[in-house]
Amino acid sequence: MVESIAATSLLGHRPIYGSYCYKNISNKRKLANPCQVSFTQFLGKKVCLSTSLPRCNSEKPMMSSIKCQAMELTKDVYAYREEERTPRDFRYGIDTGVDRKPGLWPPENKADNPSLNNPLLRQERMGCGWLGAIFEWEGVLIEDNPDLEKQAWFILSQEEGKSPPQAYILRRIEGMKNEQAISEVLCWSRDPSKLKKLATRKEEIYHSLQGGIYRFRSGSQEFVNVLTNYKIPMALVSTRPRKSLERAIRAIGIEGVFNVIVAAEDVYRGKPDPEMFLYASELLRIIPDRCIVFGNSNPTVEAAHDARMKCVAVASKHPVYELGAADLVVRRLDELSVVDLKNLADIESAEFGSGEPELEMEVEEEEKGRYPPTSVGIDDGFW
Repeated sequence: MVESIAATSLLGHRPIYGSYCYKNISNKRKLANPCQVSFTQFLGKKVCLSTSLPRCNSEKPMMSSIKCQAMELTKDVYAYREEERTPRDFRYGIDTGVDRKPGLWPPENKADNPSLNNPLLRQERMGCGWLGAIFEWEGVLIEDNPDLEKQAWFILSQEEGKSPPQAYILRRIEGMKNEQAISEVLCWSRDPSKLKKLATRKEEIYHSLQGGIYRFRSGSQEFVNVLTNYKIPMALVSTRPRKSLERAIRAIGIEGVFNVIVAAEDVYRGKPDPEMFLYASELLRIIPDRCIVFGNSNPTVEAAHDARMKCVAVASKHPVYELGAADLVVRRLDELSVVDLKNLADIESAEFGSGEPELEMEVEEEEKGRYPPTSVGIDDGFW
């Protein structure tokens, strides 16, 4: 800042206080007092001087002029900040959003779709009522017996002559596809045909133990009816084969309720990979930020958060304190209301408010490292 003020002084303005060297016509280096000399012309590396002026008797007039010069220079240096924070369009005087740089205000609404010709539909999408529900099947909508899954793996290990999986192994493969659990965790085989055969046999054992009897969990049917009345799109996600899911849906009498069904054949990996939930949101044509997953385990919570979705955990086979990572934890689905779902799907605060203060603070800290603070240029104590 001081160098810029000094450069301005060399162009004919009154110099700042202090002594500095210059070269006269004879190319001799001399020390000049700013109150005794005034510059009249600047040519190359030589400065032509006029006759010496009498020493100043009062410093107040010169102090005022110096302050004015410093304030003007400070305004010029920091004028670009206001232009970056409030971009203007030359025709309309406001930001039109064209060629908007990253981090400028306001950010783009994630739920908006400019390709829609209906303005009312666009407005509905940007509201918190535009959401989708993704349900897991066992332990969320219907009653689940975790012991049946353990017994199925134990019987399959005996048939194949393998060691029965331990309890921590069974917790690790919870929610995985059968092929994924057999090849990656149990390490029983790597052959694709063998994996498919073992996965099919395991499902046969499970259904023989289960007996084909399905019943809703307490409050699940009422909650599904409420979402149906509000016309909220619903998807069913499970690592069971599609034939098993369709047979169970017919047995319980809820055909046509779910807009989308994602089964084991539709994805490559199961939980905790978010592939199932992302594929369901794509089929529902709803962005992941507006989807709410209903599950009953920590792998479900992890997969939902990795997919940028909210998760409601149902404490069916795990206690409530183990599901604290979920956005909401309930014992029954009928404890929830549509207002609760809209609050979870309300991402307007995240789109328009959460990231801006942090970004602005980082920019200010970076600029403070490169430029001196504004108060230095106009503070009376500095001069």
